[in-house]
Amino acid sequence: MPLVAGVDSSTQSCKVVVRDAETGVLVREGRAAHPDGTEVDPSAWWSALGDAVAGAGGLGDVAAVSVAGQQHGMVCLDAAGEVVRPALLWNDTRSAGAAADLVAEAGGGEEGRRFWADAVGAVPVASFTVTKLRWLARHEPANAARVAAVCLPHDWLTWRLAGAPGLDALRTDRSDASGTGYWSPATGEYRPDLLERALGRVVAVPRVLGPAEAAGQLDRTVLGGAAAGPAPALLGPGAGDNAAAAFGAGAGPGDVVVSIGTSGTVFSVADTPAADPSGIVAGFADVTGRFLPLVCTLNAARVLDAAAGLLRVDLDELADLALAAPPGADGLVQVPYVEGERTPNRPDATGAVHGLTLRTSTPAHLARAAVEGMLCALADGLDALVAQGATVRRVILVGGGARSAAVRRIAPQVFGVPVVVPPPGEYVADGAARQAAWVALGGAEPPLWTPGDAETYEADPVPAIRDRYAQAREHVLNRWR
Repeated sequence: MPLVAGVDSSTQSCKVVVRDAETGVLVREGRAAHPDGTEVDPSAWWSALGDAVAGAGGLGDVAAVSVAGQQHGMVCLDAAGEVVRPALLWNDTRSAGAAADLVAEAGGGEEGRRFWADAVGAVPVASFTVTKLRWLARHEPANAARVAAVCLPHDWLTWRLAGAPGLDALRTDRSDASGTGYWSPATGEYRPDLLERALGRVVAVPRVLGPAEAAGQLDRTVLGGAAAGPAPALLGPGAGDNAAAAFGAGAGPGDVVVSIGTSGTVFSVADTPAADPSGIVAGFADVTGRFLPLVCTLNAARVLDAAAGLLRVDLDELADLALAAPPGADGLVQVPYVEGERTPNRPDATGAVHGLTLRTSTPAHLARAAVEGMLCALADGLDALVAQGATVRRVILVGGGARSAAVRRIAPQVFGVPVVVPPPGEYVADGAARQAAWVALGGAEPPLWTPGDAETYEADPVPAIRDRYAQAREHVLNRWR
């Protein structure tokens, strides 16, 4: 019974699952927390990985390991392989001005956005690595001068698991490379001219691997394991977190995955690359060799956390309150831009509550408005995918926010299609584990794993929820234009 391990190194924590390579049955798992903040010393990820691996019983008996990680994070290494500065994470918005500059330098307006969409499938926003490199070059030139290589969080962890054998051994995959802003999903090639445009010069970048191509071998000693052991364990190419989640959840044609974590993401698997000059849809790649058009919001589960904190209840109590209020919350609307926003691209925006009256000034109405506002922002992303040609048969709801009974029951009213919720699980780590199994077992296709019995939620759509939200959203956007 060969075993494989999948790692999810997310913004908030590190999760490790060990599964049977052929069946996907969970054998053991572990987790450890990551520090808060929008910039983090990568050594914290390494320490958390070690703790999570220990909690999962170690890697001594696995045949392969793959690491999925938060996308876009900028990890800069010097010529000796040392980290130059703390990594800027996807949710660090200080590079918003750099993103605007990169678009302006390509012609500005529609011309500039089209240039980037055609070049790399996505228009730069503060989240993307390319904008963080421009920020580094402008604001920390001494650090920028030290950079010999730039990689992403999952690339760095995979490299460390291989024993950090040298910068030329850095490896990545299509899904994570497609979020940098200097690799093209359409051509499968880096754009060194765009890397130079951002940083001022070309530096080393990881080699992009195929879907089941090994990134090297696990050095069993790096996490305190024994040097001797069974046959060498392979390292998978890894993945960006959203692509891994789609792979782990078994998304197929007609499925749109809505992931409610720290960020909110809406994405589907496609056979052709996307190039949306509006910048709403990012034309990423997936784990299998296809494409993953994606819309991302900065604000998702944190909206629920904030509402629960405001009302001084836990998340289960928040759900009960939300379900006690009527659909549409009697006209109370929350626009959930509590941390700025990426889609639409308003990094300096703030949230807002509209329709506050004596009638709607209750905990139940406020709870309902928070859930509906978060879901409406994600539904805007669903509309953008449809505009790019996606077919929506159902929504697969994953992530921590999917555990909320209110989110599950209100989602079909907002999305207007059936909502399927797989059993609670670590779908990013599971997707990484499934990729590791593909690498370990070989073959043209990945192993067929079944996530388990899913629950389906259906309800009549309530268009008034989104109509009122759209009015409030435009009011907020007009303020921040």
